[in-house]
Amino acid sequence: MCSVKTMKKQEYTVSKPQNLLEFLLEKMPDTSRTSVKELLAYNVFVDGRRTTQYNFPLQQGMNVSIEKTTQRDRFRPRDLDIVYEDQYLLVVNKHEGLLSNSKHPNDKTVITILNQYLEATRQRCHAHIVHRLDRDTSGLMVVSKSKEVSQKFEEDWKGIVTDRRYVAVAWGTLEPAEGTIKSWLTDGEYCVLSSPTDNGGKLAVTHYKVVRTSRRYSLVELTLDTGRRNQIRVHLREEQHPVVHDPMYGYKDDVSPINRLALHAFRLGFTHPVTRKKLKFETPYPVAFLKLMEI
Repeated sequence: MCSVKTMKKQEYTVSKPQNLLEFLLEKMPDTSRTSVKELLAYNVFVDGRRTTQYNFPLQQGMNVSIEKTTQRDRFRPRDLDIVYEDQYLLVVNKHEGLLSNSKHPNDKTVITILNQYLEATRQRCHAHIVHRLDRDTSGLMVVSKSKEVSQKFEEDWKGIVTDRRYVAVAWGTLEPAEGTIKSWLTDGEYCVLSSPTDNGGKLAVTHYKVVRTSRRYSLVELTLDTGRRNQIRVHLREEQHPVVHDPMYGYKDDVSPINRLALHAFRLGFTHPVTRKKLKFETPYPVAFLKLMEI
């Protein structure tokens, strides 16, 4: 079980002229000079403006505030955003192009990035995968801080996860505008294969609803009853409306002006497996998707 520290703010009013470092050392007698200088690099504000100059001349009546941020506040990787954290798990918004996990330790993944974060914040635990998103799919993911919490999700996924929704841009216009796609999926040598009848594969069920259409595309929300590999991409291909810019299941002559797979996990709701609190997270549709719908 890991602890999570929050940001604290302290405010002071200057009573006499002196430089900023002397003032901070006086107000924080139990803090070392080195630690105070580290605060100056990030977190000291004079009259509302961040100030890093240690010999900044303070005058009587000025306001000095210190915001003690954690390593999390400074942790800004380019490939994901931490949107929620407690002592048991994290929820992240994964950017496209990042693997969820990998057998190769040198690969950059959600797990390796979060392990760096957990080490930097001195949390004595490691990140454990709960569910995956394809490398080129962006969106919300849950990552646990222990095998025990991951196991709870695995044992009762449908009972814990209450809402898991994606948005995609698909070629053409889906008809009807709302429906369900059902097939059996098996792993082929290079991609996932789909069968309309039970061929011994895994049953996959996808519900879809067209939100908006344009001359070329449909903006579609999708909800999964099952979470099979490449499920949405395979099902939309089966409907003859593949996801835009899908190199595996899309059109070979895809000339869409978007340099990514147009699939994003935008909503995630679940009951916390430990605290039993109901949690819900949502991100906006990617701007690139909306711009694509204007064409």
